[in-house]
Amino acid sequence: MPERKTLERAKRDKREGKSASTQAGEFVREEIDRVREGKHGVRSSKQAIAIGLSKARRAGVKLPASKSASPATQRKAKQDSEAAKDGHTKSPTRSRATTQALKKESTKPASRAALSRQASKSAGRRTAADRSAAAKKAAATKGAAGRSAAAKKAAQTRAKNKQAASGHHRAAH
Repeated sequence: MPERKTLERAKRDKREGKSASTQAGEFVREEIDRVREGKHGVRSSKQAIAIGLSKARRAGVKLPASKSASPATQRKAKQDSEAAKDGHTKSPTRSRATTQALKKESTKPASRAALSRQASKSAGRRTAADRSAAAKKAAATKGAAGRSAAAKKAAQTRAKNKQAASGHHRAAH
């Protein structure tokens, strides 16, 4: 069961007109945190993300599986979305079995390095046009204050990188 804070954040995202994947991101973040806290482990970063997405769908986030997803994933996504509508209780035996199995797995896939690798790999599979369109959409839903803050942060990062590059360059000579 997702934490109340997570559900509230996802609801706020929905109210602000943010995309389903942004809403689902709250659940993924919660799952990563759970693994980092040692509540359970995962086989891979992908598994942690998948669990988060599943929880999001079950909490009512309208998030269909991607068109390129495998038939099994498509089926699971549909099943999760259906589960959001029917109010049946989860089987405690099954739930316990899942948790016990996950407890035996590693917490390493939730590390910064592992998630960074996963994100880079995932971004590499997308086209430049697709990434650009996503960035444009994100900027559009940010609002003026958000855009201003993002621009300031980008400028700071650029300055820091420039400084690091020149410092590195000097040290090389």
